[in-house]
Amino acid sequence: MIRGCGPMSDRAIGAVSVLRTLRNHWKKSALAVCVFSYGGHWLYGKHCDSVLRREACLEAREFGRQLILPQEQLRKATVILNPAACNGKANNLFEKNAAPILHLAGMEVKLVKTDYEGQAKKLMELMEHPDLLIVAGGDGTLQEVITGLLRRSDQASFSKIPIGFIPLGSQNSLSQSLHLPTDNRVKNITAATLSILKGETVPLDVLQIKGEKDQPVFALIGLRWGSFRDVATSFSKYWYLGPLKTKAAHWFSTLREWPQNRQASLSFQMPTPRPPDEPTERPPRPWLLRRIIHRLQHFWNPPVEGEVSSPEHWEQKEISTVELSIMTQNRNPAVKRPEDSMVVCMEPDSLTVGEFIAIGSEKVKDPAQCSVKGQQLEASVCQLGLPQGGGFFNIDNEEYEAMPVEVRLLPRKLRFFCSAERRQELLTHAH
Repeated sequence: MIRGCGPMSDRAIGAVSVLRTLRNHWKKSALAVCVFSYGGHWLYGKHCDSVLRREACLEAREFGRQLILPQEQLRKATVILNPAACNGKANNLFEKNAAPILHLAGMEVKLVKTDYEGQAKKLMELMEHPDLLIVAGGDGTLQEVITGLLRRSDQASFSKIPIGFIPLGSQNSLSQSLHLPTDNRVKNITAATLSILKGETVPLDVLQIKGEKDQPVFALIGLRWGSFRDVATSFSKYWYLGPLKTKAAHWFSTLREWPQNRQASLSFQMPTPRPPDEPTERPPRPWLLRRIIHRLQHFWNPPVEGEVSSPEHWEQKEISTVELSIMTQNRNPAVKRPEDSMVVCMEPDSLTVGEFIAIGSEKVKDPAQCSVKGQQLEASVCQLGLPQGGGFFNIDNEEYEAMPVEVRLLPRKLRFFCSAERRQELLTHAH
């Protein structure tokens, strides 16, 4: 028994010595635990990102191994990349997470990087027709690309090119409609790139926003004008308040001005019935005899020209609101609606300070949300009349000077690549 006590005593003495050291240097010990914990968490996150990239590359390699016929050519993709997105990290994110997947899939990639704001619009005006178009950036880059695309003289044919969106920006509002939501940036990028390879698409509505003189601007999300939009631009001033900065910004704005009501005039037309979808495949050519009969019928009974269409019916109202928003219904593009419409939301002008802060905080999470007290209507086209010095719009989270505009819905104008999992999830939620 006495011999067995020796080693046990040494171990006990060592443990006591360690505990005494930790007690005497508890500040250094606590700091070391925090550093090692953070370092371990960081290394684990890097390992998980590496595993995600490897799995995505293995899946992309299967696409690259598929055989093609001798007369077929490789698919050509043009990538519009904004290196300044995500505080200058977009180029590195694309090269590490998206580019290897596209190359392993056997795709011929032409990478075009923008150098300054607004360049993507000009590039789209000069671009040749690719097999598919990929936008790598955030909301601003995407808005520039679709604006340049739809300003082209041949936009009717160019708009049929499928578009992929790789979310690399600080704000990627459209990503939640196309891909499964996730907080992991690497997973978000790789999943979006793989959805381009798989080829499933959904049609998205576009808003055409036209002032009195300027060329039209196009949007996939919508337009916001009002106090909540203005307050959101001041959040960075209160960074030192941490999670309270949102409520603080709204409260301080009420101290500077209250009530914060905006006056405007709104004219709109009701939604239009949705026409049947165009067939994705070209129908077979009719028999020769049927074509001859059809031409003879057309010759004997020509269509009547000059039919007078019914006049457009406009509804007009004067509004007083805290904020007005005009949004597409692209939040759930998988649902087939009986009518083509955009959603106009007018927040009431009778909010208390507490309600103003609460609703404003909710709109930070979801700017398209209309509060319970808000008035909501659907329209196919609307004209917004504003007073002089109306402030600023947010069009797809990009700032524009506010002016009288006409907002027209272009239903199902563009087709975007979408993950099958997200499409099924959206259909489930709709039912």
